[in-house]
Amino acid sequence: MKETITSYENVLEMLDSLLREPTTFWNDFYADREKVIPFFANKPDENLVAYFEKELLHPGSALELGCGPGRNAIYLAEQGCTVDAVDLSEPSLQWATERAQERNLSVNFIHKNIFDITIKDETYDIVYDSGCFHHIAPHRRMDYIHLVQKALKPGGYFSITCFVQGGELGGADISDWDVYTLRSLNGGLGFTEEKLRMIFHDFEEIEIRKMKQVEQSDEVFGVAGLWTALFRRK
Repeated sequence: MKETITSYENVLEMLDSLLREPTTFWNDFYADREKVIPFFANKPDENLVAYFEKELLHPGSALELGCGPGRNAIYLAEQGCTVDAVDLSEPSLQWATERAQERNLSVNFIHKNIFDITIKDETYDIVYDSGCFHHIAPHRRMDYIHLVQKALKPGGYFSITCFVQGGELGGADISDWDVYTLRSLNGGLGFTEEKLRMIFHDFEEIEIRKMKQVEQSDEVFGVAGLWTALFRRK
């Protein structure tokens, strides 16, 4: 990174270096598959399943941002979608690849930071994000929204799950300004319904609700402390 700031990109790189959890953190996080982490379970988000069951979503081209061990990407492939799934952790993608192969499913797993991927305009019918957005620093939020807008076809759907502010799973109750005072996301930013609506105001809101808590034995993933939201590109 250049120590003399001469461009907007230099500003982003400088702020990234102060705040972003390094790739090594996520590599280590996913290296131990036996850790008791709720979303390590190999089953899709209950809201994603509900969108297909209610026929809000249909098979098409899908992009998952921050796919982790691939549970939602695999579900999308099972529904007949052509799936690209991106994550910066190599161990998580190795795990995801093994899971897809066990089910004889084809998913294009991409080892990159989401801000480094190259995509053609209006490529996807669906963009899905389960737990990536709350690790995005405020200064990268505009890039994130631009990425989703660029990726989606007109009328395409964007869905997200993220921390409830002060929720059971964390959800740091700090302002965007506090992030830079503290030099930390405090484990992941928390959001309110109103803040999500404000951030994604350029999209048509279909639904914002709390994720449903489900039993561990169920075939879907659902825990308290997360928002789920579905939007459509106008």
